[in-house]
Amino acid sequence: MFLLELVLRYSPVSLSVQRKSEEDAMALYRQILGVMQDSAATPLLELTCEKEVDKKIAVLTGEILAVQLSEKSGTAAASGRPPGFFALASEAKSEGA
Repeated sequence: MFLLELVLRYSPVSLSVQRKSEEDAMALYRQILGVMQDSAATPLLELTCEKEVDKKIAVLTGEILAVQLSEKSGTAAASGRPPGFFALASEAKSEGA
């Protein structure tokens, strides 16, 4: 299972959807990058989750600040690292110190 997380402007939490295959996850990742580059052409992006089929998110593309693609597995929890963008930020701080 692959997890795509979106960070939005002025939002303290990230939004996420899941894809079963790496190919589908990469295709969605590229689609999101494309709308981030040209948000005027596609002002609204609707995402659905493959794991929770009733889960839908509609996002104003001009508000997307970042997108992260990661493989959802038990290894991140086992290593003591929480998943997501904030884990990356805290790792960067500890490496810089």
